[in-house]
Amino acid sequence: MYFEKLFSKKIMKVKNFLFAIVLAVSCSLFAQVDYDPIIMRVNGNPITKSEFEYIYNKNNSANMIDKKTLAEYVELFINFRLRVEEAKYQGLDTTAAFIRDFTNYRAQLAAPYLTDREAQEAVIKEAHSRMQEEVEVSHILVRIPPNATAADTLAAWRQIQDAERRLRRESFETIARAVSECPTAETGGHIGWISAFHTIYEFETRAYNTPIGTVSAPVRTLFGYHLIKVHNRREASGEVLTSHIMVFTHENAELAKQQIDSLYRRVLAGDDFGRLAREHSEDRGSAVQNGELPWFGTGRMVPEFENAAFALNEIGDVSEPIQSMYGWHIIKLLDRRGVPTLDEARPEIERMIRRDERANAGQRAFVVSLKEEYNLQIKTENVNEFVVLLEGKRLNDTIFQAQIAELNKPLISFADQKYSQADFAEFLRTNTISNRTIASEIINEKLNDFVSRRLLAFEDTQLARKHKEFRFLSQEYHDGILLFEISNREIWERSSTDTEGLTAFFNANRERYTWDEPRFKGRVVHAKDRATEREARRIIRRSPVAEIDRNLQALNDGNVRRIRVERGLFVEGANQAVDADRSGFRSRERFVPTEEFPRVFVSGRLLRAPEEYSDVRGLVIADFQAYLEKQWIKYLRAKFPVVIYHDVLKLVEEN
Repeated sequence: MYFEKLFSKKIMKVKNFLFAIVLAVSCSLFAQVDYDPIIMRVNGNPITKSEFEYIYNKNNSANMIDKKTLAEYVELFINFRLRVEEAKYQGLDTTAAFIRDFTNYRAQLAAPYLTDREAQEAVIKEAHSRMQEEVEVSHILVRIPPNATAADTLAAWRQIQDAERRLRRESFETIARAVSECPTAETGGHIGWISAFHTIYEFETRAYNTPIGTVSAPVRTLFGYHLIKVHNRREASGEVLTSHIMVFTHENAELAKQQIDSLYRRVLAGDDFGRLAREHSEDRGSAVQNGELPWFGTGRMVPEFENAAFALNEIGDVSEPIQSMYGWHIIKLLDRRGVPTLDEARPEIERMIRRDERANAGQRAFVVSLKEEYNLQIKTENVNEFVVLLEGKRLNDTIFQAQIAELNKPLISFADQKYSQADFAEFLRTNTISNRTIASEIINEKLNDFVSRRLLAFEDTQLARKHKEFRFLSQEYHDGILLFEISNREIWERSSTDTEGLTAFFNANRERYTWDEPRFKGRVVHAKDRATEREARRIIRRSPVAEIDRNLQALNDGNVRRIRVERGLFVEGANQAVDADRSGFRSRERFVPTEEFPRVFVSGRLLRAPEEYSDVRGLVIADFQAYLEKQWIKYLRAKFPVVIYHDVLKLVEEN
């Protein structure tokens, strides 16, 4: 049971992974780089000294309660390996379930090795740094439609350049009102105060890198081209927790104002704010929470509401009625907090990063390093053939797809990998979505994606060679899943379902199973009336043993509950009816039935010792399992040869 205990928690976690990734697991997964002597062979398969030491040191550390000597551990390890060999002998390592479980885990295990952790950490720290400061910005937006042509993009570029030139003689606000294709044009392009994650990443980065009082160069986002003006900077305001009472501005604006003023007077008179919100606020989503809103910071609410909320100084302060585009509000300050530390903010920052353009920063940096490490070579002239064919067309154009299907020249190479134009053409057949409109940009975007995927896939095959800890942990889970499956098949399921085997084992080992005090084995039947009681007694007398409980429950007809049955092994004091009954413990205390079931009788007998395995089921199953395991290991040791190289074993140091 030693190895089952060590692996059980991990295995159950592995079996719950739901990633849709299929990886081919080759023997190179466990390849060794440096000289590593063989410490033993099980069924002819070598186990190296480093592999044995990894599991030995991990599972037999000094702080473990059940610490084993090296000799004891060797025997346990052999038993573990024999069970894994039996699992492979039965083909469990080839089943779809095993391949899915193992490859899902391996994909998760590999992920941290396929990214530049320093680059990923840098974007986390950058985001937290930006959270310390807020930037007041306005912008001019010239939109580029989602399915824009090259001509559309060029027209937008010329329009934003023209707006940039006009800034030399006209105000930013004037041009924004005339040119910008954003709703903020009405306010001269003014957005307000922003911080990290308030806008898309390209916009945020340009805003934070633009000095106060100046306008950025044009910046491209998925919406189009922007000119960004930075008005001011300030220390971050943190977040506030508020509740509010709201009255929507309906057709009768005067009536809405009268309602909010009336509610405000009641607040000032001392009425409970939460009760007023529950009863009168027209924002029903927050009204049920006493008007409470989630924590929010700068840029999360409409400006009028945000300004009024942050203007409240003391916890409990209440604002005068303020009007927003939605209606009238009375705001109460419940709490205030500053910007969290990096450690406090990290989980939320990581969650936000996964949702924006920063998500793949670490992987992109890692791909750059792989290009250098594996000496990536690109045949530029052969890439340009795709560009020429794409001019005036889209990636999913049938003519373009037909033309590139004829290409087959060399395209890229790295390490010992080579890919042709035909490989890239096949990639383009199923990857036809792009926000870009210029042929050269589209092809470069897709080629970068193609190269990145091929480099990462190749690097994935090298992880076991490069990283010993990855190799060992992969092996551990590979074998752990097999151990779980074969043990479940051969021991655990059988020991709990083999009733004949359990009965025979119990009968052969009755002396093991005793009780310190007797048990009453039987039923306590609670009946609604005398007729039901008579029928229940008849069922118990005449029904086959296996059908008694089902027939008793059949007396409950639909919604009419005529009977309740308690069945089991009862110790004295566990059930008053059994305690008081003559066939039970004969207690002097009288049992009083309930009004619902006034007729109660007890059926069964008092036992001094268990009479069948089900009377001590848990103990018998555990002992039967140990017995089966012992017999199984004996069988496996006879089936699979084991060779130990003791000269290598001596090199293993005990903790």
